[in-house]
Amino acid sequence: MNTGDHYQYPFQFTQEEVIRFAEVSGDNNPLHLDAEFAATTPFKKPIIHGILGASIFSNVIGTKFPGAGSVYVKQSLEFLRPMFVEVAYEARFEVLSVNVEKHTAEISTEIYDIQTKKLTTRGVAVVMNKEHF
Repeated sequence: MNTGDHYQYPFQFTQEEVIRFAEVSGDNNPLHLDAEFAATTPFKKPIIHGILGASIFSNVIGTKFPGAGSVYVKQSLEFLRPMFVEVAYEARFEVLSVNVEKHTAEISTEIYDIQTKKLTTRGVAVVMNKEHF
């Protein structure tokens, strides 16, 4: 992999997946699970856990770009807009830099709402992979 290489991955989450994430993480904030409660918030409906949305980065980095053998070293995150169930999103990745001696790369990680084209989440991952860097 080289600086400038990029990858895109479309995805969406269901309410069932949000419920399962709440069960696994223990984060049962009604903002994610209770439509009546969420209606009283600025979001007006339940939102996806920010970390659930960002988990797509781990999926892609560990299995697709760069793929098997990748080890997360670091991930910064900013949650810019809420994410909702049954909405189509696209995760975008771009290699920002490569350190061949350490077998690491900095990779830009972003999530866009496909319909509105608005950025919802962004960050930078540092990834180690001896086969790709």
